[in-house]
Amino acid sequence: QVQLVESGGGLVQPGGSLRLSCAASGSIFSINAMRWYRQAPGRERELVAAISSGGTTNYADSVKGRFTISRDNAKNTVYLQMNSLKPEDTAVYYCYIAVGYWGQGTQVTVSS
Repeated sequence: QVQLVESGGGLVQPGGSLRLSCAASGSIFSINAMRWYRQAPGRERELVAAISSGGTTNYADSVKGRFTISRDNAKNTVYLQMNSLKPEDTAVYYCYIAVGYWGQGTQVTVSS
């Protein structure tokens, strides 16, 4: 079984930055793709960013140029650097590992 633990959420003003982390247990981290999703109240969960085991990245159009996904296989951790945050980025952010496990989520609120 794989456990994913997110951290780094919080309250930030528009234009600010946050870095989310997701630490994974187990030895399968380095061979699996990782993704960040988010879910705002009343909306469906949506894919924000993905990174393959080899480091290839993909982003939702809404975050391109503002968010950066990265991974440190030595630490079994995936990151989401979020810059130029907007109120519409407010959501619970979840990490996901491609063998089918989710983290518990971390709240990101962008508000003045």
